[in-house]
Amino acid sequence: MSCSHSFDAVVIGSGPNGLAAGVRMAQAGRSVLIVEAHDEPGGGARTAELTLPGFKHDVCSAIHPMGLASPYFQTLPLAEHGLEWIHPDIPLAHPFDGGEAAVMYRSVEKTAAQFDPFSARAYRLVFDYLTRHFDELVGDVFTAPGVPRHPVVGAQFGLRVLPAALDAARLWFSDEKARGLLAGNAAHSVMPLDRLLSTNAIGVLLMLAGHAKGWPVAKGGSASIVGALLSYFESLGGKLQTGWNVESIDELPKAKTYLFDTSPSALSRIAGDRLPQSYRDRLGRFRHGPGIFKIDYALDGPVPWTSEVCRRAGTVHVGGTIDEIVVSEREAWEGIHSEKPFVLTAQQSLCDPGRAPEGKHIFWAYCHVPADSTVDMTGAIEAQMERFAPGFKDRVLARHTMNCDDYERYNPNLIGGDIVGGVADWRQLLTRPVVSLKPHTTPAKDIFLCSSSTPPGGGVHGMCGYWAAEAALAV
Repeated sequence: MSCSHSFDAVVIGSGPNGLAAGVRMAQAGRSVLIVEAHDEPGGGARTAELTLPGFKHDVCSAIHPMGLASPYFQTLPLAEHGLEWIHPDIPLAHPFDGGEAAVMYRSVEKTAAQFDPFSARAYRLVFDYLTRHFDELVGDVFTAPGVPRHPVVGAQFGLRVLPAALDAARLWFSDEKARGLLAGNAAHSVMPLDRLLSTNAIGVLLMLAGHAKGWPVAKGGSASIVGALLSYFESLGGKLQTGWNVESIDELPKAKTYLFDTSPSALSRIAGDRLPQSYRDRLGRFRHGPGIFKIDYALDGPVPWTSEVCRRAGTVHVGGTIDEIVVSEREAWEGIHSEKPFVLTAQQSLCDPGRAPEGKHIFWAYCHVPADSTVDMTGAIEAQMERFAPGFKDRVLARHTMNCDDYERYNPNLIGGDIVGGVADWRQLLTRPVVSLKPHTTPAKDIFLCSSSTPPGGGVHGMCGYWAAEAALAV
């Protein structure tokens, strides 16, 4: 380390991407400081007793298919540093009126077998080959746009995800259960389901991850992922400073490299005139989408789902038919608060009983809402829950709600309540944060962006941080 620099690298932000960037730099022998505005590290992967003592809730992310599938995380000794993945009996269920449910099992064949013959055959055609080649696929997908190393696998994926999720579901499947299952996964994109390419890409990738790796929880809460990353980082000599809200790059220690696990707008503001005005103007055109309204519940018992399989699933998509989900997701984009929102829910304590006192449970639920919304969606969410789990409200011991403003105050990267780091339509998915062959770099040779506003995008996988660190190490 040069005597003119306090550190080789300073990372601003300690979410999974910031920690991944710090770990990669430290692995390369660099001295690294991570600074975090919050009193505890973690960004979108923190756990807290939000309702009652002994109930450990995931404040943001809860289920981690991409954490388990992450090419970089798989290379790290996170198990040695306390991270344990736990798989529920069923990764995902999607209930319908009348007590039926579509189920995404680990097995492609078992999942397909629940649908009518036409849809079952289509399901196998869509998912079997790519599930068997998932590691090759994810190695190409979890990187910056470029020439794939596995072109045949990439072409197979591309053919499947080119149409919008709505069109694909109607083309591939005649069974409404299969259509609903795909639609619920595609809705994780936080976009209208008639958008080309990106909605179906995200939905299919999540389903492939479920079949190939599972949809696990981190034992003890999502904070366990952060704890393991931080423990390994510190074992490499890295340092963390919390409670430091960085307003200007000039207040940071001198370093050879600065990596920003922040939104593009925060990068522009903090770096200031270290970046050309033309580049800052381009960052200012980065788009954020709808936000979320979330409720954490302390329950007196498990959710009383009408469908038995839902009682065994780690994740339950609550939204009914594909047509209902399409309306709900479009309304959030059009500034409308849906009366029948699509609700994403998780039941972590089913497979991780230490999250709640004996005999009790936690429950995690959110829906998409217009950006910056402060509307209380509790009534709409609970109406959907009562529809598929009559008596749900009778199990509630306590609630903790967060709207878009609450989330942005909690984590300034979640602008307007946007939890995916910016709109993930095909244009911005390929141009995060600006059009560039090296999207993690900036015109300043010592400044890099490593947040989910860079490729490959949102999710707790650390790959944005990894690729930013690789770009920094190549300088």
